[in-house]
Amino acid sequence: MTAVTSEPTGPTRPPRRPRLRPSPTSASRARLITLLGPAFVAAIAYVDPGNVAANLTAGARYGYLLVWVLVAANVMAVLVQYLSAKLGVVTGRSLPEVLGGSLRRPARLAYWAQAEVVAAATDLAEVIGGAIALHLLFGVPLVIGGVITGVVSLLVLSVQQRRGQRVFEAVVVSFLLILTVGFCAGLFFSPPDAGAVLGGLVPRLAGTDSLLLAASMLGATVMPHAIYLHSSLARDRRRHDAAVRARQGVPETAASTERLLAATRWDVVCALVLAGGVNIAMLLVAAANLPGREGTDTIEGAHAAISSSLGASIALLFAIGLLASGLASSSVGAYAGAEIMAGLLRVRVPLLGRRLVTLIPAVALLATDISPTWLLVVSQVVLSFGIPFAAIPLVTLTRRKSLLGEYRNGVVTQVLAWTAAGVIVVLNIVLLTLTLLGR
Repeated sequence: MTAVTSEPTGPTRPPRRPRLRPSPTSASRARLITLLGPAFVAAIAYVDPGNVAANLTAGARYGYLLVWVLVAANVMAVLVQYLSAKLGVVTGRSLPEVLGGSLRRPARLAYWAQAEVVAAATDLAEVIGGAIALHLLFGVPLVIGGVITGVVSLLVLSVQQRRGQRVFEAVVVSFLLILTVGFCAGLFFSPPDAGAVLGGLVPRLAGTDSLLLAASMLGATVMPHAIYLHSSLARDRRRHDAAVRARQGVPETAASTERLLAATRWDVVCALVLAGGVNIAMLLVAAANLPGREGTDTIEGAHAAISSSLGASIALLFAIGLLASGLASSSVGAYAGAEIMAGLLRVRVPLLGRRLVTLIPAVALLATDISPTWLLVVSQVVLSFGIPFAAIPLVTLTRRKSLLGEYRNGVVTQVLAWTAAGVIVVLNIVLLTLTLLGR
């Protein structure tokens, strides 16, 4: 007897596919990406006009000799900036806030005074860079170019006030991408010699002048305002993350702090690898195309040499990159100054007033007959005074268990941090000494 199977009497529905949900791994990666950003803002300090002048001069005078200096500088910068960000993430306070809460009033005022001088010197370099770029691009007089740079940086800062930190970060990162294209474009039209680049990774010098340049490039890489600001940006990122969690009804836990620190590590490494790559690219462009050229010790002279060697298009991109560098770094420098004052004095100055405090001296100096490039050099010397006041307290504070608990620096990290801080301080002393001696 054969079995009888019944045929379906109507159309059948296909089996329902299960709804695909993102895996925990992919969701956590997406979440990690949303936490990136603060280090890219701080990284602007590493590609400011002062760095441009030093890198181009090093490449034009010594070829590939000082490539190792930029590599070493970037490694130290990664460590120092991570410690700054870690302080902000773990404590929920910036470095100026922590210092402001631990110093007595006279010491706090003195500390703020030196930090304010550093902020003014920072702004001087950034405004000068923007003014030179506008002069190269449009023939704008330096004084008017300085005013334009200040006004535009004020508009960029107003984005942070009105639209929030995330939008501000997006604007600054856009500037970072523009200057990356502008400063790196020459590499694609005139690639450097690979063997010579590898040879430049071997640490060596060629006399006192190369030591001065190395001290300028390495000792002045970690800027005081970048250390202060990065801790503030990381603090704000923690607060934003906590607010999001509160809206979702998810409490803050040790796991959330771990995730923020993991994002911070990626943020710092990615941002400073990009900034370090831009600095190295500038040196390589100069080494490959400007060796022995006269006048390359000024930004204007380097621009003219790039134009004659690589063409007007590459020179135009370089000038656009310089403008983006000046505008972005000026905005970031003013933001850092505001955070320093708020942390140490617990005073919030209106944005316009804060901008004018540092812009007026910069524009006044541009109105004199002093060489803009020489003013850049002086600003870097002044900045070097502020390095110990930022780096040494940072390394000291991030070792304290009472402040960071289980996230305090371990023995290896502390040794590396003191080594980096020591090298930076010593090289800045060398830079000051050689500069004052006129060598």
